[in-house]
Parts: sequence; C-alpha cells; structure tokens
Amino acid sequence: MTQPIVGVLALQGDVREHQRMLADAGAPSTPVRTPDGLAAVDALVLPGGESTTIWRLARTFGLLEPLRRRVAEGMPAYGSCAGMIMLADRIEGGVAGQETVGGMDITVRRNAFGRQVDSFEADLDFPALGPDPLHAVFIRAPWVEKIGDGVEVLARVPSTGNIVAVRQGRLLATSFHPELTADARVHALFLDIVKEA
Repeated sequence: MTQPIVGVLALQGDVREHQRMLADAGAPSTPVRTPDGLAAVDALVLPGGESTTIWRLARTFGLLEPLRRRVAEGMPAYGSCAGMIMLADRIEGGVAGQETVGGMDITVRRNAFGRQVDSFEADLDFPALGPDPLHAVFIRAPWVEKIGDGVEVLARVPSTGNIVAVRQGRLLATSFHPELTADARVHALFLDIVKEA
C-alpha cells in the first residue's frame, strides 16, 4: 500500500511546525497553496494562524470551494486553532461575512479565551491519546460551544470544562497548538484517521 500524501495548507500560520510534527509521527507532507496542490493530496492539515486571513487568502487563491468539496467528499482533515474555526459549520464572534470550509457539525467561538495576553498552557486529559496527559498551548484560542450528533468530544479544559478537541468521522480539530510542543500524539492520531480512510 502506498503512503498517503498529507498536505499542510500553506496560506498562513504554523506550516513548518506542522510538517515537522507529521515527520515526527512518521509521515512526509507537502505544502498546499493552490487547487492543483490540493488535488494532489489525500489528507490536509489546516494550521493555526488568523482565521479571517486564512479564509480571505483561500478565497483569493481559489481554494475555498475546492476545500469545501474535498472535505464534503470525505478527505481527512485536521485543524488546529484557526484550522478548527475553518472546519466548523458555524462561528460565534466572527467578522462580518466570515466563511469557513465547514464539514464539522460544531459551533466555534473565536478568541473565546481572550486576546493574545490571555494565552495559556494546560495539561489535558485526552483518552484517545492514551493515559498520559497532553500539554496544550492555547494562543487566542477558540472553543467549541455546541456539537451536533456524531461529534465526539476528545478533550476539555480541566478548570472550565470548555471543549477544545473534537472528532467527527474523518475530521479532527483542536483549539490548541500541538505543533508548538514536542508531543506528536495528536498528529499520530490524525495519521491513524488518514490510514483508516
């Protein structure tokens, strides 16, 4: 069986960091900036960054509709922070007219934990990754306000109970940045989803 080709959406955000984590988890990856680049991959990581910027650039580069189509057709995708917002069907606190790729039956609140100065780190109970806690970095992070049927909650912030990691079928999303740590378990989980697909 050939190795799936994993792309990292390379419009803005932590592209190199995600590529390093995917390599640590055992998968080479390629940056995706064009519809042709998207057509050449089997799965996609949508990195953190600024969700409004990523949305506008995706529209400018002709990527928004192809992204929506590939996700709707079942392409595995993982979004961290702004990537979670991009995979959400609904946004609270978005800018006027803000669009997403969608695919996950979730409502996400932008900048839910506050501004840059309110960034924080926390150890999360994340049973899908095993018994050891996951150290998570939150930077102007969203959280999931509502989930629909078929959405599995993977992790919550211990102190508040806010949902910060979810899975729906072949789609995975975290409101934190695992690519900014040395722990590749979230990326390994995504690669397992890619292999199942």
